[in-house]
Order: sequence, then structure tokens, then C-alpha cells
Amino acid sequence: MIVYHGSSMKMETPDVLHSYRSLDFGKGFYITTVEGQAAHWARRKADLFGGKAIVNCYQMSEELNDLNLKTFDDDLVEWIDFVCRCRDGETDYQQYDLIYGKVANDKVFRVVDLYRAGIWEKDRALREIKVYPNYDQYAFITQKAIEQLLKFDSFYEV
Repeated sequence: MIVYHGSSMKMETPDVLHSYRSLDFGKGFYITTVEGQAAHWARRKADLFGGKAIVNCYQMSEELNDLNLKTFDDDLVEWIDFVCRCRDGETDYQQYDLIYGKVANDKVFRVVDLYRAGIWEKDRALREIKVYPNYDQYAFITQKAIEQLLKFDSFYEV
């Protein structure tokens, strides 16, 4: 399967060490199966950090072997608590090699913050979050997962 990573640079050898902050699923190397989503992320990173907007393409093996995979389905109840824990700096995500789930829209940051602060109850937060129906993300938490599953294919500027 072909997967994509949006960046401001070519990344032939991705790693988990350069993850500069915890995102939805903690610190890791993030990819998606949606090319347009990666292009959007590449443009955002180029705007923030400078450089060119680059989409890196990888072949991803589906042979998980002994990797520990966490998957979030369409039910966001467990997802929102997991995301909050990651953003609070908790490290329970590190028990996984690879985490897969949906991507919420830009409102998720505001919603998660209001929920974390106790201003909104979980039910209200879940109603507010709108999930893009076809967007997804994989977070590679361990280098072992990257080395076992990803092989650089190509890159292009957007």
C-alpha cells in the first residue's frame, strides 16, 4: 500500500527521534493513506517552518508480524480521552508500535482544550468534533515499526 507524509523536506529515512511534540497519538512519525491530506500538511509545515512543501511517498507493508497495533474505529469516545492524555504529556501511547485512527478537523484543538479544562462534558465535546470521513493517520511510535513497514518510494513538491 502507498502512504504519504507531508513535510518541508525530503525524508528518505524517517525516524521517531525528530518528532518535536506530542500530537493526537503521541510523539512519532505520522503518515496517511490520503495523498491530498499529506499535501495539505506539507503546505502547513512549509508555512510554519519554511522550506518547500514536500509529499514523501512510501510503500507500507501490511505484514504487522509482532508489532503492537492500536486502532481507533469510528467511535470517538475512547479516541478523545486518548488524544487528551497524549496532549497532556502522558506516555501510555508508548506501549504501541503503531497507532491508527481518523483525523478530526481543525476544531478538534479547541474542543479537546475545552474538554480537558472541564468546561465541556465528554458528550458535548463528541458532538462538536467533526471527523473527515475519509482522512486517516498512522503514528509510528517505534523505530522498529518504521524499519519493518516503510520503504521510501519517491517525493514531490506541491
